Amino acid sequence: MMLGFEELLRSLQDCVISENEAAENVSRTLRLFLQKLSESSRSGVKRCKERCLEEAVQLLRQLSEAQLSGLENDHLTLLVRLLISTQLQMVGISTACRKVDQMLQHLAKVDHQLVFRETRECFHSVVHSDQILCFEDLQRACMFLEDSTVGREVWRESYMSMLNKVSELLPVALQQESLRDGPLCYITVKVCLQIFQLLSSDVAPLVWDEEQRAPVQKILQTLMAIILGQCCNRDTRLLAGTAVAMLINTASENGAGGAAAWSLLQVSHLEPWLLAVGVLRVQCDPAEKDGVARLAVCRGLLTCCRPHILLSSHEDAPENRLLLHGLFPLVFTLCEEKLDCHYFAFEVLNLWLKKVKECLADLWKVTRVRLLPDNCTLLQQLIHLIWTNAESPVDGVSETARSAFFLLLDLYEMDCKQFCDTKRALYLTLLERIMKLPWEAKAKYHRLCALLPYLGTDKLLDQCPEISSHLLKCLSTNHLAPCGSELYKSLIQQQRRELCDGSSSHAELDLASHWARRWQSVLHEALTSEVPLLQNNSATQLLPCTFQVFPSAVDHMLASLDPYTPGHLHAWACILSSYRAVTGDSLWALQGSSTLETLQLALGSADDKVRLAALNLLCCCPKTKDTPTPQEMAIMRTFIPQNLNCDSSPFRQHFQAGVKKFLIRIRDGCLAYVRGQKGKKKGESSHSERTQDLLDQGMGFVEWLSQLPYTYLAPGHSYQRKKTALLLLSAVLETCTDTWSPDRKKGQPPANISSLISCARQRGQWDFFCRTKQLVLLSCLEDSTNEIRELAAGLLLRFFPPSFLDDLTEVLHTRTKQLLCSPRVQEAQMGALMMKILLQKSKHQCEGCRLNSRESNSKAFCMVKVLVKELEEHYLTAKADMMLAAREKPIHGALSALQRCLLETPNSVYDTLDPSLNMEVLGLLENISLLLLGVLYGDPEACASEKDAPPSFCDMGNAISSLIAQTSAGGQAEGEECVLLSEEHSLVLTCCWVSLKEIGIFLGSLVEKILTQSKQPSKCLLTKQDLIKAAEIFKNILLKCRHWGAVEGCCIGFTKFCASLLSSSDPELRDIPAQMLKKGLQVVQCLRSTSVTRRAAGLPMLILCILSAEEASKARPLLAHSMQTLLETARTPLNDDWDQTLDLPQVCAVHTLQALVRSTALGAAILQFASDVAILSLTLLSSPCWAMRNAALQLYSSLCTRMLGQRSTSEEAGPTQHAMSPAAFFFHYPALQPFLLGELRGSAQDLEGPPNEAKLHLKPSLYPILTLLAQLQPGVQDSAETLSDFLPPLLQLSASPIYSVRMMASKALVAMTPPSEYMNILINLTSQLPSPQQQCSHNRLHGQLLQIKAILERALCGNSSAPSDDLFEVLSRIIASLWMVTEAQRCPLVRAVYLDVVDALRRFCCETYLSDLSSTLLRHLQTPQQSLQVGVSSFHEKAIHFLCADQQWACKIWENFSSASPDLRLTLVAWVLDGQSLRQTGLKEVVQRVLQANLREALLSRSVEYCRSYLAALVAVMARGDTASSQRVVLLAPLEEPVLLECLDLLLRDLEDQRGGPEFLSQAFSAASLLLSHWPQSSLKISMIQRWCGILECLWAPDVPEVLRIACAEALCVAGAPLMSHTMKEYSTLVPIMIRLINTGLYLLQDQSQEVRIKAACFASVLHHARRGQSQRNVYLMQVNQALPFLLDVLLEECWDAPGTLEVLMCHLPQSDLRSVLRQASVEGCSSLYEQDEANVFAEPSVMSVHVLPYLLQMAEKYSQSSSLARSLNSWAQDNAAQVVDGLAVCKEVQPAESLTPLWLALLVDPRFHSTLCGLLTRAAFLLRLLKTSNCIQHLCDPLSVNTHLQDVCSVLTQNGVHFPSALTAAVAGELPLRQSAQ
Repeated sequence: MMLGFEELLRSLQDCVISENEAAENVSRTLRLFLQKLSESSRSGVKRCKERCLEEAVQLLRQLSEAQLSGLENDHLTLLVRLLISTQLQMVGISTACRKVDQMLQHLAKVDHQLVFRETRECFHSVVHSDQILCFEDLQRACMFLEDSTVGREVWRESYMSMLNKVSELLPVALQQESLRDGPLCYITVKVCLQIFQLLSSDVAPLVWDEEQRAPVQKILQTLMAIILGQCCNRDTRLLAGTAVAMLINTASENGAGGAAAWSLLQVSHLEPWLLAVGVLRVQCDPAEKDGVARLAVCRGLLTCCRPHILLSSHEDAPENRLLLHGLFPLVFTLCEEKLDCHYFAFEVLNLWLKKVKECLADLWKVTRVRLLPDNCTLLQQLIHLIWTNAESPVDGVSETARSAFFLLLDLYEMDCKQFCDTKRALYLTLLERIMKLPWEAKAKYHRLCALLPYLGTDKLLDQCPEISSHLLKCLSTNHLAPCGSELYKSLIQQQRRELCDGSSSHAELDLASHWARRWQSVLHEALTSEVPLLQNNSATQLLPCTFQVFPSAVDHMLASLDPYTPGHLHAWACILSSYRAVTGDSLWALQGSSTLETLQLALGSADDKVRLAALNLLCCCPKTKDTPTPQEMAIMRTFIPQNLNCDSSPFRQHFQAGVKKFLIRIRDGCLAYVRGQKGKKKGESSHSERTQDLLDQGMGFVEWLSQLPYTYLAPGHSYQRKKTALLLLSAVLETCTDTWSPDRKKGQPPANISSLISCARQRGQWDFFCRTKQLVLLSCLEDSTNEIRELAAGLLLRFFPPSFLDDLTEVLHTRTKQLLCSPRVQEAQMGALMMKILLQKSKHQCEGCRLNSRESNSKAFCMVKVLVKELEEHYLTAKADMMLAAREKPIHGALSALQRCLLETPNSVYDTLDPSLNMEVLGLLENISLLLLGVLYGDPEACASEKDAPPSFCDMGNAISSLIAQTSAGGQAEGEECVLLSEEHSLVLTCCWVSLKEIGIFLGSLVEKILTQSKQPSKCLLTKQDLIKAAEIFKNILLKCRHWGAVEGCCIGFTKFCASLLSSSDPELRDIPAQMLKKGLQVVQCLRSTSVTRRAAGLPMLILCILSAEEASKARPLLAHSMQTLLETARTPLNDDWDQTLDLPQVCAVHTLQALVRSTALGAAILQFASDVAILSLTLLSSPCWAMRNAALQLYSSLCTRMLGQRSTSEEAGPTQHAMSPAAFFFHYPALQPFLLGELRGSAQDLEGPPNEAKLHLKPSLYPILTLLAQLQPGVQDSAETLSDFLPPLLQLSASPIYSVRMMASKALVAMTPPSEYMNILINLTSQLPSPQQQCSHNRLHGQLLQIKAILERALCGNSSAPSDDLFEVLSRIIASLWMVTEAQRCPLVRAVYLDVVDALRRFCCETYLSDLSSTLLRHLQTPQQSLQVGVSSFHEKAIHFLCADQQWACKIWENFSSASPDLRLTLVAWVLDGQSLRQTGLKEVVQRVLQANLREALLSRSVEYCRSYLAALVAVMARGDTASSQRVVLLAPLEEPVLLECLDLLLRDLEDQRGGPEFLSQAFSAASLLLSHWPQSSLKISMIQRWCGILECLWAPDVPEVLRIACAEALCVAGAPLMSHTMKEYSTLVPIMIRLINTGLYLLQDQSQEVRIKAACFASVLHHARRGQSQRNVYLMQVNQALPFLLDVLLEECWDAPGTLEVLMCHLPQSDLRSVLRQASVEGCSSLYEQDEANVFAEPSVMSVHVLPYLLQMAEKYSQSSSLARSLNSWAQDNAAQVVDGLAVCKEVQPAESLTPLWLALLVDPRFHSTLCGLLTRAAFLLRLLKTSNCIQHLCDPLSVNTHLQDVCSVLTQNGVHFPSALTAAVAGELPLRQSAQ
């Protein structure tokens, strides 16, 4: 018997060590070889195994045959056995087995017989065993046959024995339910397939000759039974089909194989039939009629059979060929049927087309006719299949249909060439059909791509000129962007092929000019568009392929760009970065010196997209060894710190990716230099000086970047900055450390990076893992956000040394125990994460396990045991005193820690659990869940009962309140009510629901891991009874707890639990979820007293979890059974005595169906039931029960979302249209068509009664049906005219008395009408328009006009062609109905929609008609209304919009503004707010003049809404339309000073008194700022400015509503920038105002709202623009982090000696009272369950101190230049010197000892500590500089002592986990930090 791997390895190692004869190098190589084999065996990761084996192969090949022959025979035998043992270990990894086979082949060269003998012995142990074959035996057999060269030789020798064993196993596997659908049956079929394929010559005689057919006969019988449905596993059935086809393929005689294949096609028969394969005869009895049998057979024959079989003729009809007349009808039928395997059917269609293409020449020979003549049935059938499935909602079908279209066109082209058909009429027919598709149809672009090579670029673009506009629309729509870009790529590639025409003599510039004529304007429009999707998609998808095809196109694109024009800077960066990435050309080559200037603008832009594009330009390069230049590194050193706190998550991800590319270039370039140094020859020193400099700079850059993140990871920094810092640190460690990650396929460091690391270490750099850095990351583990904690933990575990120092471990352990007992969920999660890290990083076993003598106890086992005891202690505490437990031992922390230590560590669960401990854990989870549910019930006995329904939320609240009252002394006074939950109530509720959630997640994951890692069922840690107990825990939580958090968390674990059981090979385990499902469905069918099935409860989720866990590859019997049961239950009629206070089973069933439909886990599987569910939900809308109707409507809404597929995101497509056309929809859901049509007809017939009969009855299903139809994609031609029956009822519904029905019917009519019928419908509808004398129904007239409007808008959308005669006929009828807008038509709604119709046709109307219509409207608007009328306001709005579209009529109506009614004025103001007036310059001036003239009256109005809208309109017309514009708007007719003064006073008074609410106040402040900015200079203006500044300073506070802070930032732009311009400097009183404005700007630049910060940066940008005097250019909008130093620059330049400047700088520093921070840090425990957030979580005092410090130091340097400044500085020093010195003394007192202490760790995680230190050190550095520059304050303290203390404090703190910014450390060292200059 062969020894195990470990025994063989030890024996061989001993031999190698003891062997004296072998050469030393052979021994050394063999030792390394064995080491690699050992590593491969130990590793649990596939890629690690493969890597070790590859290295072993290389080592073994280093030994020649002669060297191996020198080994003793015993040793060589051991080596062969070891490799075979390794191969058996790797049996599930084919690539690994082949690597071992390479080694065996190498040894076979030395002794082939030895390898053969050992392999045969191993194989015979499988074949000649008396036991029936098991799964492992079959795996080994497969491996020997497929992946072993010698193994295949052994197989040939023993194949008959193996066939006999397989023939015995297959029937047994098929008979046992536990085996037939599991892996054993599948791998047995796989063995059969491999035998038939790889040993075909050996098997053939058994099939086609008379002798020895018994085993194959038996195998074939069983394979056919599997194919025909005795096995439910679809993958097994498909594989069986392939195996049978492979058996047929062994035929050597043409006729026999063909006859067998024809015989196999009887699979479509419904009755029993006889299969004949050679001499084999098999009786076949279909068991399932699901189409999988036909699919398996077709797939198998097309995959396996050779052409002579596929082209064989039928014996009864010689003209019929198997491929064309036998297989295609089956394939066509499969694709037509709506089966669960629709995707596989289309895969088979593609296989069929490929086989036809392969056999086409032979087909022509045997048929002698064309395969695809125009209009032949075969061609039409193929086109039909492809066309109707292009929009299939089934995953993958549309893609395979697309591939089929390419293949079909290829076949047609080959057919035409063969038979000299030059017309090729099909192409133009298809093109015409394709162009009728709407632009929203994805299939349109794929089909154009396919047709393009056959038509040519010019012909396609000339015939379809709208393609370019359609491409832009595609790129603006998420799901259409890929197909649009693919079409563009195909077009330009074809264009180049046609231009080159087979030669390469064309100049690239000439080719690019040809490209530019077609495409330059298109790309320019896309790249500079304001639509983000269009901009991004064109940059990422169009530019790369453009430069790949036409590299010189870059010159044309850059020539049309101006960096100061909005949108152009982004386009510039995208163009250059894409060009550089494709071509590898230098960044500076294209535009010379202007490139750097433009790049700096882009890198400092306010727009994230522009900065990212510029970063990508800087970082990208196709050659990773292209080291960045010093200039590029300098730019990156500036750019990276400025972009650490960006709000956008995508920005952070792209930022990290860009920096990583940059680091890879540095690393690879430096590595190339280091390698070059080793092989450098003499005389090359001069050349290497430059590379040496690059090496120094590269290593220095990496060192700088590795230090930078730690500066910003201290508590107190914003989440954004910490997240970015961790991402950058991750990039550094991934790139520049020797850490190989087995889970990553790409991005691994080079194998020889250790040489580069050694080089850096010799220079004292790249010490990435020192203790102080560990401390910083450990402090991140207590961050308030989960993301920061997980990222920091990941870096510690992945990169840092394998164990912590002892002092770290001890303090962390103490801290972890505290956190695990915290009632705050967040802190408990921190403790759990720390426990996981301690388990993997601590050197010693945990306390309590050191005395345990059991040898098998690992460190993980000890830790888990301690945690289980901790959990038990929490449980016992809760059992005794729930309030105490909720406060001090809240269970969920220990649960979370146990989960992380058991399931998230590399250890196997079998190493960390034993059976007794596992039982203890399971028992604890059960007891805890029952205890907590009992608390929520208020009665543990009731909780244990199966009958009682779960408590309502009110009951749970009462139960917790009762518990609190019992625990506390007396509790609340009786009858006292409190709206808010008490702290105690929150503690108990949180403890209960979070713990229940953690139990669910933990239990499911634990069961999954135990079952997955269980190698032998007999040794599994979980018995059936254990799993039933676990199922009961899940059921209790899901059905007895209403808290959605608990239910949702439990569902995660329960789905894993069910999936593990359902994938088990044990039928008893698979039955557990099925039984739970059965009980759940029974609960659904029972009458309940209170609801468990509402949207926030657990019964639907229980059923959903079980069904989601069902394997997708199987037939999903549980899903089918559940859907049938639920549908039957929901259809059951209500009893006559139904009670609305009880939950009805029907309602419960509908809610459960909704949960299943909404689930993404079930996906397309639920669509097979969609028609039944839709019909059910629409039917139930007529139920008398409100709960039923409500549930049915929710179900219907969810189902529509699931059926209709992807929603369009483009503006043109509208918010309601989806990507599925009506024809495609009813093709996929054919049962819905007659039902929906019947419902529409019924509703339409209800309207056909006598004219005077009331018709207010609404059929409940009507509106939902119309909504569904309206969401379908319009504009698709219905070639079969199957949907024309929908049009009559939709047209009839125009008469509905219900407004919403008429509106939705018009939208549905558009979707259901094919484009060819638009004009017919319009002519029909307009012919029915009545004359003024005719009596008509207003409802019908209104509905008809709505339908006319909807059809017109669709017909004219994007249609630039000349109007047709039909359209003029429609227009004449509309013009003739002018009376509908006059007083003769009394219904305002009719008049309004008539205006909409005219507006759609406006460009075709004559001036006379438009003039008459406009004058009619104007008269009506000027006529006072006598009475209120429904719809009149809507009509007035439409009339105003219509009139104002013409500037002449707009001026007339605005000139009468003051005399208009209040309602009309409000409507006019609302029109301005729509932005319409801003598009016409002349009209804008009129509107502005009118609004200014009526401002005082509006401010005195009592209507707040009117006043707010008025002010908003005034601001809209007065403020500049574009922030980037440098032009200022001036008052057209300046208001008289008294009027202006009064208006300003009214506005400021409202603001000072805070009257009118935030929205009104924001508009008031904006208006006041505008008026103030346009006020001429006067003494009164100064007082107004002072009041305005006072308001400004009140509004920037973080607790002020955001809308007011936004108004505050806008006010700075509007009025603040002009006040600070150079023209105002003569007023000395404005200097304090300037300081106040800058101070406000500084605060707003730190605001929590990104919008506020951006607008504050606009203020800085406008100021910067004015100071540079660039009045003609647009304003360059700078980034927030550049705006802040710019404002500080301005402050210091303009106001450095002003009294308030120092105060402004100091107010932005964090406080420096370290003693109070230490006092607060020493107080342990949390006072409340939830922590109060800061009002502004974005503000970072420590970062602000770094910004301010250089300016304070410069002020100190200017001490002697101004007496007033000297007084201010002296005063500050006298007030603060003592506090600063005391703070430094406190720092020395709290300096940490040599080892970490709990107090120091508490300080490291305290955000106040770090910010206070920064504030203190900033003040200390400032004081130190003052002491050097001033002699007047020397008496306050000793400069030398302060300097010494300061440097000592900084040094010690830096060594103990407190990292300060470089500016701060430079100042401490006595250097003056350079400030960042703003552009």
